[in-house]
Amino acid sequence: MQIDYPIFSESQKFRQWYVWLGVAIAPIIFVWAILQQVVLGVPFGTNPSGNVVLILLAVVFGIAFPFFLYRMGLDVQLSNEAIHMRFWPFHFKRRTFYFSDIDNAEPVTYSPLKDYGGWGIRYGAKDKAYNVSGNQGVVITLKTGQSILIGSQRHEELSSLIKDRF
Repeated sequence: MQIDYPIFSESQKFRQWYVWLGVAIAPIIFVWAILQQVVLGVPFGTNPSGNVVLILLAVVFGIAFPFFLYRMGLDVQLSNEAIHMRFWPFHFKRRTFYFSDIDNAEPVTYSPLKDYGGWGIRYGAKDKAYNVSGNQGVVITLKTGQSILIGSQRHEELSSLIKDRF
């Protein structure tokens, strides 16, 4: 669902250098392993797998996983009626939170690791977090009591726009 004229739109991707440094190690190791075992005929490791298994692992961890991580992201849009979010590839459809269901919205600075256990979609006992990068966001509290953190690099603007609508 595309919002025709969003009053706010933000798209965030995983682009932290330290994440990509870790992701870059796998393709390097697999290229070396394939060169050693498949091309040179020298078994890779003390208990080598077959060539087909090695190539399949290289495709999964060297190509598919980096591709999905590159594409993964959080899209947030505000219409006049609701907040629309999608965390690709985990949400096939947008999650919608109507302003009539929101009790409060506050801009926050938080510790992703300490407060939520990292980045991504995080579930707690009574709260949920959607964050991709940084340490800022908006906590919306629904009338049901559930709290939802939406990570945002423009958290003050997002919070203000939400508060103006409920």
